[in-house]
Amino acid sequence: MIDREKRKRVMQRSIRLGHCICDPKKACPCDLFKAKDVCLCAGETLDAPTGPVRLTALVEKAGCASKIDQASLKRVLADLPDIDDPRVLVGSAAGDDAGVYALDGDVCLVQTVDVFCPSVDDPYVFGQIAAANSLSDVYAMGGRPLTALSIIGFPIREVPDHVMREMLRGGIDKMAEAGVPVVGGHSIKDAEIKAGFAVTGLIDKNHILTNAGARPGDALVLTKPIGTGILAFAVQIDRAPEAAAGAIADSMTTLNRTAAERMLEFDAHACTDVTGFGLMGHLAEMARASGVDVRIVWDEVPLFPGVLECLAEGIIPGGIERNRESSASSADAGDGVTEAMLDVCFDPQTSGGLLVAVPAAKAEAFVARLHEEGVPAAAVIGEVTGKGTGRVAVTTSGRCTMPASAAPQANGEAASPPSEADEPRRADPDTAAATAPAEEACCAEPPADDEACCAEGTASAAPGAGGAAEVERAFMAFMKRAATPGALDVATKQALNVALSVLAECEPCLKIHIRKARRMGFTEEEIEEAAWMAIAFGGSPTMMFYKETARKMAE
Repeated sequence: MIDREKRKRVMQRSIRLGHCICDPKKACPCDLFKAKDVCLCAGETLDAPTGPVRLTALVEKAGCASKIDQASLKRVLADLPDIDDPRVLVGSAAGDDAGVYALDGDVCLVQTVDVFCPSVDDPYVFGQIAAANSLSDVYAMGGRPLTALSIIGFPIREVPDHVMREMLRGGIDKMAEAGVPVVGGHSIKDAEIKAGFAVTGLIDKNHILTNAGARPGDALVLTKPIGTGILAFAVQIDRAPEAAAGAIADSMTTLNRTAAERMLEFDAHACTDVTGFGLMGHLAEMARASGVDVRIVWDEVPLFPGVLECLAEGIIPGGIERNRESSASSADAGDGVTEAMLDVCFDPQTSGGLLVAVPAAKAEAFVARLHEEGVPAAAVIGEVTGKGTGRVAVTTSGRCTMPASAAPQANGEAASPPSEADEPRRADPDTAAATAPAEEACCAEPPADDEACCAEGTASAAPGAGGAAEVERAFMAFMKRAATPGALDVATKQALNVALSVLAECEPCLKIHIRKARRMGFTEEEIEEAAWMAIAFGGSPTMMFYKETARKMAE
């Protein structure tokens, strides 16, 4: 029942102010009131939406890629005052995973907070990942987590309530697995979904592991595969390899507890967890803080299945570019190391593994122990080469090769002509025309039957017809040139091909370009959207043509 008097009182106040009292950016009456006859300012509510929700479709950047980049963060924090408290053993100035505060004797508090946007679609799994990721900071310091507080940003009444409930349930369950009670929390209304935890633990003053303790001669061990940023982005745009979503979800929900406990047994000197700044960002920070230089062998870095295939198709999230801007100055690429290989090193991770510096003599035994206890991806990926300024040398043994379309970007090598699998990029028109497959140009070669695609209506000259034959050859060359990648990438041109085939009401053209789009990985929704762009211009006759052709293809 609507309280009309309350509504009138609240709306009159908003109208006099010239601003909605709930949202000053809006006028009163607002669009919601006009459309739904609901005044939220007066305490009226919309019916809560129900049904399944795809979380990654509701956010701009998935997982830890939603965090502020390392370079910007350092710039903002640079002028903040230092903490002048002798009990603060590790503070924000250290740039470490968690803060450490001395209590009595050798007992210290270790504290951290971590919040980010969904990296998976399942809200329960996202809650688990948020918990595992937050706990990881305490584990990376060698601490034992005790309690947690949940933090949630949520578009309440716009997304079903059960989504928020499942996020919390997933986080609580994962914390319980770690033996950590969630004792409270805080929530805010936010346009984008976010979740995380503030975690408090205990640590022995004499066994604090920071990112500043790596020593020359140490081996570098990574405990989880790399590639969650790339694969989460692929999931977000419906281009993920089969089983990729499940593989990264399993890894991101796995606690780093076992690795944390064992690294102390094997006398680790330094540790950090690999998250939003990527392997390169976190390793460079460890090297800089430790006053050393390091080397990693790219082929030894564990990767999720499908990561290299995504790179070959140009599925590279923006977080890679931001991390590259922040930490590329620390990287020294060796012979044979490609840009695509470096992209993997800059990939922002969510709930990634621990990066541990251990005595070289104990590294293999450490890794073997981890394998025995359920950390199968753990691997020695490099070494601390000596004292230095934080340089990270990336080398390759050649054991692990990149897919053909990604490989030509090797350090100092020229790139080969683009293919459909390449990342969309500008191409030289002459080179593209010479190397593009005939199928790219719908009318380049008039094949048989319905594959003619626009060949009908062009001059069909007999041998020796001279001028007519020359005109036809020139027209075919033009069509081939027009269809190759240039300022527009091949996927954009294919969408245009579908739309223009509908607008021209060319049935053979439309059949060819729909088949081609499907082979390129277009979804049926994307094909439909391209077709309806043409229908919007062509009207009812165009719509009838498209529906009739689609019906024939479905038979």
